Amino acid sequence: MAIWKSVESTKLFMGKLTHSGDLIEEITDVCRRESIRIGWIEALGAVQKARLGYYNQEIRKYQFIDLDHPLEITKLVGNISLRDGEPIVHAHITLADQEGNAYGGHLVPGTIIFACEFIIQAFEGPVFERAFDEETGLPLWAMEE
Repeated sequence: MAIWKSVESTKLFMGKLTHSGDLIEEITDVCRRESIRIGWIEALGAVQKARLGYYNQEIRKYQFIDLDHPLEITKLVGNISLRDGEPIVHAHITLADQEGNAYGGHLVPGTIIFACEFIIQAFEGPVFERAFDEETGLPLWAMEE
């Protein structure tokens, strides 16, 4: 059965991230500096190279794809919650190469920014804390009905 909580939008943050910075680390740093505990992130731009994760459900481990060439960010979307009291960004990204081939997956450290503009929507409401989920092997939101 689905479980959900009501939250309220409180602030929007818009900006650009640092050239040659690590994409997930830069977004997480904004959340830390602005004390964003729950929120939504979207971004677009380009990366110099990328590292994507794919969660193999059978073996319950992430597998990684390294793309060592420039790519366009056609969509980055994710949420912000807490893990061990610290902001954590859970984002997925779709990238395209110069021929229009698309690559997608879980955003992990190792994706290096060429240019990136972002919007973070911060929310107020119950804390969404990540904890180990036995059923999936993933750190999911620990929510009670």
